[in-house]
Amino acid sequence: MNKRFMSILIPILFFYAQNCFTNDEPVKFKNILQEEQYYNLLEEVRCLVCQNQSLADSNAPLAQDLRNEIYEMVNSKKNNNEILDFLVKRYGDFVLYRPPLKKNTWLLWFGPFLILIIAISIGIIVIKKQIGDK
Repeated sequence: MNKRFMSILIPILFFYAQNCFTNDEPVKFKNILQEEQYYNLLEEVRCLVCQNQSLADSNAPLAQDLRNEIYEMVNSKKNNNEILDFLVKRYGDFVLYRPPLKKNTWLLWFGPFLILIIAISIGIIVIKKQIGDK
């Protein structure tokens, strides 16, 4: 094969393999309530690397670190509010899939709608121009 092609392919394969296989170890809990708390929290917290996946879905190394940290906090009998407050203090409101509606999170809540309105407006303007030119 071409040396240039291989020089591109090898790093891609390396990074792909690194993300495919995580070092997730099975977690053990003292009772079913802690296990449910753990898995519910993993669904509520966003992976900071992937950004569109929860910690439960992400294979990123940072997600694994956060899962381990949440596991330790659940085992030390912290409640959901304490764990989420810790994560928000450390990483900001963006770490939550449902951040609270505050002045500094308006963009997270309303940004997608704003982009949609802008896209529709541009589409209408372009269509009107095309109809007007004929």
